[in-house]
Amino acid sequence: MSGHSKWHSIKHKKGANDAKRGKILNKHSKILMVVGRNDPNPETNASLRVAIANAKADNVPNDNISRILKKLSGDGKDATTYSELVYEGFGPEGIPFVITALSDNVNRTFPAVKTAFSKNGGTLGSSGSVMFMFDHLGIIKIKNGDKSEDELFEIAIEAGADDFNYDTEGESEIITKFANLGTVAKALEGKIEVVKSAPEYRAKDPKIISDAKTLAKVEKFIEAIEEVDDVDDVFGGFDVSDDLV
Repeated sequence: MSGHSKWHSIKHKKGANDAKRGKILNKHSKILMVVGRNDPNPETNASLRVAIANAKADNVPNDNISRILKKLSGDGKDATTYSELVYEGFGPEGIPFVITALSDNVNRTFPAVKTAFSKNGGTLGSSGSVMFMFDHLGIIKIKNGDKSEDELFEIAIEAGADDFNYDTEGESEIITKFANLGTVAKALEGKIEVVKSAPEYRAKDPKIISDAKTLAKVEKFIEAIEEVDDVDDVFGGFDVSDDLV
């Protein structure tokens, strides 16, 4: 089972300042439109309920969420159809990457991602070129609250989780297989506060970056990929050494 990423934690904590607000709003809008198209009621649609919780965790205003739900429920339902896309390739230093996107135009997204790779020291690969290096997991972020590490671990295992990473700073993570994400998240309801739950690709054997110059190069590559309008998440097969944390 893939371990906890120090680099990912650092990036997550500073993300509120670095992220482009408009892209965050657009990302969650698309996700809500996709998972809520057939059933716009969060009471009966577990995936939509999770998507709403994730949007709120990223500080998407309630008004934005309400407008999308009304749109899904009404006569003005958006006719746009989004496709879920996954791209694979290698970034600087031969580091493998998995890129996920939601797009209404595949012919626009593919060349944009390919260009971002080639202009920033990477090579876009074919399907399966790096996927074998990653585990497809479900990651559930939770609030520790007043519970101890042992208590949280027991709750996680009883809910059907495969692993648990405790963080003394107040938020820990529960790890499941991707296919079990919804089931485990539902089993946690009422037992612990869930901040966010989402699928992730995590490297089985991440390359450790130990110098600042290489890390800067990799971060520049990631930023370029994230700037592609349709890209939602970038997962890299690396982590950083302790002296860079």
